[in-house]
Formats: sequence, C-alpha cells, structure tokens
Amino acid sequence: MNVVGLIVEYNPFHNGHAYHMTEAKRLAGAEAVVAVMSGDFLQRGEPAIVSKWARAEMALHGGADLVLELPVAYATQPAEWFAHGAAALLDATGIVSHLCFGSEAGTLAELQPLAQQLAGESGALKAAIAEELATGASYPAAYAAAAARSVAAPQAGVSGAAADAARARALLEQPNNSLGLHYLIALQRLGSGIAPLTVRREGAGYRDAEPGSANIASATAIRGLIAGGGSFQAAAPYVPPYTADILTREFRAGRGPVTWESFAAPLFHRLLTSSPEALAKHHEVTEGLEYRMKKMLPELKRLTVEELLEKLKTKRYTYTKLQRMLLHILLQHDRQTLAPGQLAQGPGYLRVLAFSPKGRELLKKMKGRSSLPIVTRAAALSHPGLELDIRASAAYANAMPVRDDAEVFRDYRQPPITI
Repeated sequence: MNVVGLIVEYNPFHNGHAYHMTEAKRLAGAEAVVAVMSGDFLQRGEPAIVSKWARAEMALHGGADLVLELPVAYATQPAEWFAHGAAALLDATGIVSHLCFGSEAGTLAELQPLAQQLAGESGALKAAIAEELATGASYPAAYAAAAARSVAAPQAGVSGAAADAARARALLEQPNNSLGLHYLIALQRLGSGIAPLTVRREGAGYRDAEPGSANIASATAIRGLIAGGGSFQAAAPYVPPYTADILTREFRAGRGPVTWESFAAPLFHRLLTSSPEALAKHHEVTEGLEYRMKKMLPELKRLTVEELLEKLKTKRYTYTKLQRMLLHILLQHDRQTLAPGQLAQGPGYLRVLAFSPKGRELLKKMKGRSSLPIVTRAAALSHPGLELDIRASAAYANAMPVRDDAEVFRDYRQPPITI
C-alpha cells in the first residue's frame, strides 16, 4: 500500500492545502496520508494561530489519516534541520512510501540533481555559506549563493557553468524550492527509500500578504485577514468550511487567535532581567545580538514584539531569524540542547496527535515496522525532546486569550484526536 507523507504547519489549513493533499495522493497513487505537523510554534519563529490539537483536527477533516508532531527542537529551526527532523520522522514510521512537497518549480528535474550534489558537500558548503555571510548577506541569500557556487565549482571553465549557477541561485531564492531542496538532501543523507514528489504551488506565494485568487490565499494572507477583522469571516472564502468552524470554536472559547504579542509579557521579562551573557547562551543568539537587544530595549516606545523586531532587523538579520532567536529565548532553548550534533541524531519518538479509522490501521502496522517508539500519551515516555514539546505547549496555552489550567496541562491528558 502506498502511503504519502506530507510535512506541514496548517496555520491554518486552507484551500491550497486541500489541493496539495489531493494532488499528493494522486501522484503517489496513495491510499493513505501521514502528515508531520509542527506543534504550537512554527519554522519561521512564530506561534500558530490556534493550537496543534485544533490544527491536527483540521488535517483529519482535510484528508490526513495520521498526524505526527514535529518536535519543537526541529519545528523552530532553519530549513536544513527542519527538513532533517521531518524527513527522519517519516522514514522512521516504516510505512511511508512517498514524500510530496509543494514547490514553485513544480518538478524535480532541477532540484533532485542539485540535492544529490549538495548532500555530500556539507563541509565545503558550510564554508561557502560562511563566506557569503561575511559579506553581510542574510542566511537564506547566503545559502542560495553558496549552493550556486557549489554547482559551478565542479564545472569551472566549462561553457555554461555560470549560467547553471545563476539558474540554481534563482531557483533557490524561491522559498518552497529551497525548503524542498532540503527535504531531498535530508532523504539522501538518511539513505531513505522514500520516493520524493513535488506539486507546483498554485494561486498564492508562501509569503504573499494579500489573497492571490478567487479562493486560494497564503496562510500569511489568511492570518492577516483574521487579524484585521478580529474574526475568521474575511478569511472564510479561502478556507474549507471545517477550518472556519474550528477557528470559530477556538476563538469563542478563548483559545485563539494567538500571536507574538500574546507572549510580550513573558518575553520582555526574560529580556529585561537577563544579562547579555545569559542571553548569549540561548540558541540562535549569535554575533553579539545579545548586546544589540539590550541596547534597543530603552529605545522602544512601547514594549511590543513587533517594535523590537523592527528595531533589530537589518539586511543581514531577517524577521525569520530574529523571530526564531526570540522564540528560543522565550522557551529557554540553550545552544547545547539544540547543537548540530544533537539535532543530527534525529527525533527520538513519534508523537501521535490525531488519526482517522484508516490511521488506526497505519498505527497497527507501524508497531511492527517503526524504528522509534510511538507515543499516544506524553506521560508514557521520558525523553528530553518530548519535555521540550510539553514545555512549549504549556507556554503557548498560558498565552491564550483566556487562560485555562486544563489547556496549560493538556499535553499530559489529551489522547490523539479522532473524528
């Protein structure tokens, strides 16, 4: 039986995601879908608009059969480690035959050869990235430029090499292509038998702040519509009815919307009461950013996360980099815990958030094939990564519009969602 894996955030699940789900199943000839989904905090360093439980429920309605949580140690990382953690989880299930991701390219023709070349060049690539960063480039720009250099280097002096490098750089400057490349590299480095597939991203770009068509908008645009209107009504044309219903339920119960400003008080408490040396111990606090933050605090007109990010942002430091840095400070993620050597080991468990009746059958198969323990209740396993997940979810619930102790400790009590 073919089982297609998806790596998702569903913040929230929208019509574009529904299209991706349908196309992934078609391309893979799949009878079931396994989704690896970020928890309450996401790859760009943002909190999700509603909890992982609500978003896992959306995923089931949208056609997923099994939803696994991507541990926060990987969910809040740059593309390389985000992709590594997610691909490792899919591989560890022992049942996933395909991985399907969205891309601007819509084909593996250029991405796959590039991934094969870059997968074995970790040292040289990192050195090239460091050189690009030294010019003041942001990390995404530095990676695209360094990867393009790696493509051109073996062909030095060969006609067309410069054109190949330029094409590779243009390809990787598009966010979904770049993330897809990292999925392909991760599968290569894992020696995984999972077959990759890609679907062209339709209707709206990943970062588009405005709706792109009659019924498809990016998650960024949808969250903007919700924030602007204070409800889901403006976003309703771009999401399936079940997403609208779940958002309505969560908002009415005071469990959303959650934004960065929901965490302003605890974040500024840490920034104001920590020394630069203490801040520097957190993951992604690099190159003297601890001093820059401390210097900026007295200059803020208001203690808002948005204003702090505006003050900190430079050509070199993107919003995404800075948001992830602040998130690691908020969640007390230190450098040692999230060091490359630790992350390279991969996740140590498969946390089940939700499953359909078909997903129940997948879990039965996984019990004999999975290379990692399957966790359906958090209290059943003691693992440092799972402890980070539980702490992150508690911090998230504590910042909801209506604070509820049951939500703060929900991870200990909540069985997987079923519909």
